[in-house]
Amino acid sequence: MSAPAIDNPTATATGDRIALDVSDLTVDLRTPTGVVRAVDHVSFVARRGETLALLGESGCGKSMTAQALVGLLDPIADITDGTVLLGETNLTTASKRKRRQVAGTELAIVFQDALTALNPVYTVGTQLAEPFRIHRKMSAKAARREAIRLMEHVGIPEPESRIDSYPHQFSGGMRQRLLIAMAVALSPRVLLADEPTTALDVTVQAQIMSLLHNLRTEFDMAVILITHDLALVAEQADRVAIMYAGNVVETGAVSEVFANPQHPYTKGLLDSVPVHTKRGEDLKSIGGTPPDLHSIPSGCVYQARCPLAQDICSTTRPALQSVASGRSAACHFTEEVGNV
Repeated sequence: MSAPAIDNPTATATGDRIALDVSDLTVDLRTPTGVVRAVDHVSFVARRGETLALLGESGCGKSMTAQALVGLLDPIADITDGTVLLGETNLTTASKRKRRQVAGTELAIVFQDALTALNPVYTVGTQLAEPFRIHRKMSAKAARREAIRLMEHVGIPEPESRIDSYPHQFSGGMRQRLLIAMAVALSPRVLLADEPTTALDVTVQAQIMSLLHNLRTEFDMAVILITHDLALVAEQADRVAIMYAGNVVETGAVSEVFANPQHPYTKGLLDSVPVHTKRGEDLKSIGGTPPDLHSIPSGCVYQARCPLAQDICSTTRPALQSVASGRSAACHFTEEVGNV
């Protein structure tokens, strides 16, 4: 097995709680103008009963990481380095047959666009029953009963009368509940939630996140929440991995990272939240734009936007190193971040 990820200094003692161990995951993406590195040696662990948030701007590699974990990269990208351990299974070397076996039973994903993720030509009952028929060899009648139970479990009203309805006959929030029901049908040990509340109103967002939290506790799952919403992370996640330009630049407990960021990018994200802004004042933002993946700098990936950048930042890429118990950051000047 690979070494424990750096944000888990007590992994040996609590190894039985580690559901997913990602070490140096690297993904190369094929584009019309050449191959680019979309995920660059990303490492983290996800533990049962906890929510780990992958947080960052759009295009930072969060969703590509999720697609790599669940094996949805073909035909546009490849895993070129690293290991992904799901229990004793190395997903980076597993056969397609093994991947199909663990899909849903060990590792599941909830996508952000429920209307696209659900098949419009099949009833929701047919789609919810499929995991039970494929993986548990249930009869059609038994699988249908399980589908009704699942619908009720995730809060779909009158499931017996709606099981033969089609996805377009449900609201956005109800479709998202159906996706979650399909994902947890076989009690996976890891659930990836890729922007699960996108395009939903605030009230429905809260309901969906409350449902995920309750299911995480009930099934003792590890939840990996992929988002760019800092408030959602603050409310729902236990630990966070901040991503930028395909790299993890800071990790740690959410409360500690948000209270005392150790990377300038994290500090910039937090400062951009208008908590204490008064009427008429300018909103803070991070200057510049993320680097083009075709021309990632050789040194620190954040150097062009960083107020602390010095000569060493353009020549030497900082490694993700421990800065406190359970905390790590990839910056040459972590002690000066608070002064930015």
